[in-house]
Amino acid sequence: MLFLVNIDVTIPNDMPQQAKDDLRQRETTRAMELIKADKIRRVWRIVGQVANYGIWEADSLEELHASIGSLPMYPYFKVQVTPLIAHPATEAWTKAHGAMPPF
Repeated sequence: MLFLVNIDVTIPNDMPQQAKDDLRQRETTRAMELIKADKIRRVWRIVGQVANYGIWEADSLEELHASIGSLPMYPYFKVQVTPLIAHPATEAWTKAHGAMPPF
């Protein structure tokens, strides 16, 4: 199943800079593991915000929750999840032309 996931991150202002830097490094490392495992399929930053939209894949809501919760910054997240299904135009394209073009 595919999910559109919006994550808004609020790191406490009083967190020491070294702790913030360490947290960001651990977050990047874990995100790369989730990308390699095909759990995060795509991710985009939102300009001017500490937030992102991503396409995530999981077999269940529980699996998705565990994947998101495994990120070190999770305690500082506000998360919105939207399950996605195929659009009829995508299905028509695939039937007529094969796989959708990469983006």
